[in-house]
Amino acid sequence: MLTSPSPSVYDEFRDRTAEVITHLTGEGLPLTAPAAPAADPDGPWASPPAAIDRTTLAWCTAALMLANHHQTPIRQQALSADALLRERGDRGLAELHSDLHHGAPVDYNFTRCPYCSGIGDDPTEPTCEELRCPPQAEFADHYHLCPVCDGAQYAPEHHAQERLAEVDRLLADTISSSRSARNRFGLSRRR
Repeated sequence: MLTSPSPSVYDEFRDRTAEVITHLTGEGLPLTAPAAPAADPDGPWASPPAAIDRTTLAWCTAALMLANHHQTPIRQQALSADALLRERGDRGLAELHSDLHHGAPVDYNFTRCPYCSGIGDDPTEPTCEELRCPPQAEFADHYHLCPVCDGAQYAPEHHAQERLAEVDRLLADTISSSRSARNRFGLSRRR
C-alpha cells in the first residue's frame, strides 16, 4: 500500500500563505494594505509610509499568530499585522511572539519558530543546500538566517539533555561548595 509522502516544511509555508490569502479574498479585503497616512513633512518621522503586501509569508504569519491567540477571524487582525510589519518588519514577529507569551523571552531551541517552523533559515531565501554554504558559514555573518529565531536549532530533545547535564553539574558544585564551607567553619549538621 502506497502512502503519500509527508509534506515538507516548505509545503507548510505555501499552505499557510494560501490559507490567509483565501480568507482575505473571501472577506473582500485587499491583498495590499493601503499606505498609512502621510506624516508631518516637518516632523521628526518624515519618512514616506509604505504599503504592505499581505501575501508575504511574514504578514500571513503575523495575521495567523494574532488570530489564533485572540481567537478571532483573520480580518479582525489585518490592521494589527499591517502595523506590525510597517513599523518593525520581519523582526517584529519575534517581538510579537514574546508579547503573546506575556513578554517572556522565547527560547527557540525548545519552541518552534512561528516564521521558519524551526528550520533556522529565512524561508523566503534559498536554502543552505541550494546556495552550497560552507559549514563554517554557520559561525560567520550568515545572511539568510531566520530574522525571528536567528537560526536557533530547534531540537528540544537534544537541548534538554544538555540542560539537564548542566543542572546536574551546578547542583553537584553547590553541594560540594556547601560541604566545604561547613567543614571550613566547623559547622556540622544537627542530628
